[in-house]
Amino acid sequence: MAKNFFVTGTDTDAGKTFTSVALLKLAQQQGLRTLGLKPVAAGAELIDGVLKNDDALQLQAASSVQLPYSQINPIIFEEPIAPHIAAQNAGRTVGVAQLAGFVRGALMQPADFRVIEGAGGWLVPLNPQEMLSGVAKVLELDVILVVGIKLGCINHALLTARAIRQDGLNFAGWVANCIDPDMAQQQENIDTLKRMLPAPCLGVLPYAKAGEADLSALELPLAG
Repeated sequence: MAKNFFVTGTDTDAGKTFTSVALLKLAQQQGLRTLGLKPVAAGAELIDGVLKNDDALQLQAASSVQLPYSQINPIIFEEPIAPHIAAQNAGRTVGVAQLAGFVRGALMQPADFRVIEGAGGWLVPLNPQEMLSGVAKVLELDVILVVGIKLGCINHALLTARAIRQDGLNFAGWVANCIDPDMAQQQENIDTLKRMLPAPCLGVLPYAKAGEADLSALELPLAG
């Protein structure tokens, strides 16, 4: 049975793409067909005359099931700003039903392990009424939280976990991504999160400047 996960973060730059790519590669190592999606992205450059987002390109490259870029990342804005503001600036409207429809179409492709990466944190607006997390709710996706390990991460992680559960979704697991190599008491913070977060820790990714994640530090949330 295919496993579908929505990957969110404690904040922008927590390492959602870094972690999502690592999970996709690990799943491939275990013989699973993989697919990564980025329904909405803000921040892009023209490549062969087409706007493309680097995060989405990384997900596409890490997927064994190959889809056209337009299915990996159906909604894209050039400005690297909050999606709802980017949409306003572009004179466009983006909604949960629209994005969920795009994702459903992509999920029709056979795969064993799929990740749908969000943008920013859990409560990122799409428009004045809807949040991007609404896509995960409509599609009833299990959620993986990427915790950017830095000062303040405990509060951010606990608040996000509470919001995920209040939205009625399964909090399938979390990954500690060590984004600050100089953080004081790093291990103590991770140990606190392991005690307090109501989901299993799927791994601790050491700091990797422009490098690849240590796949041996991860496990897939395939139980259940």
